[in-house]
Amino acid sequence: MNHVGGTKDPDIDAIEKLNPDLVVVDREENRLEDYQALRSRGIEVESLHVASLDDVGSEMRRLAGRVGVEWSHVLSPRRASRGVRAFVPIWRRPWMTIGADTYGATVLSHLGIDVLFANSDDTYPVIEERQLMEAEIDVVLAPSEPYPFGERHLDLLKSIAPVMFVDGQDLFWWGARTSVAIDRLDERLQSSIDGGR
Repeated sequence: MNHVGGTKDPDIDAIEKLNPDLVVVDREENRLEDYQALRSRGIEVESLHVASLDDVGSEMRRLAGRVGVEWSHVLSPRRASRGVRAFVPIWRRPWMTIGADTYGATVLSHLGIDVLFANSDDTYPVIEERQLMEAEIDVVLAPSEPYPFGERHLDLLKSIAPVMFVDGQDLFWWGARTSVAIDRLDERLQSSIDGGR
């Protein structure tokens, strides 16, 4: 396997040397200047943008069309509200969460979870300690990425509300994995949140 850098620091020379038929980028993860650098070298680039669960089908079909395959997926039906208000931290120092116009928030909405602080003008709102203390939070859904929340953060997170750790890939990574990831999240929510009532 060749190493060509990360989403924010791709090695354009190394990518060019691979002579790829197509490079796929994502507007959320990759920088415009890297997209432009690849295009300026005559490299075919497909730029995808998924801001909600509703975008997955059309973007994946577009990508499938570029590589000459068929693609479809079937989502489990949208759940009725579970009556659960969740805080979903994606960063700490400062606390940050997901806004309504993000894939993760729309996944949780599909699963009947109310995401607190999502109705902000910011895609990733910064949350003050005072807001956390004043909010009526039923559960902290702590993902394993982009910030790697884990057992070492349990006491801190429990000071906010009961905690459920979730797989960040299931919550934030979209694509061919979407349908299975949503079902897996639904099962976790069913056993951890609904089962605890």
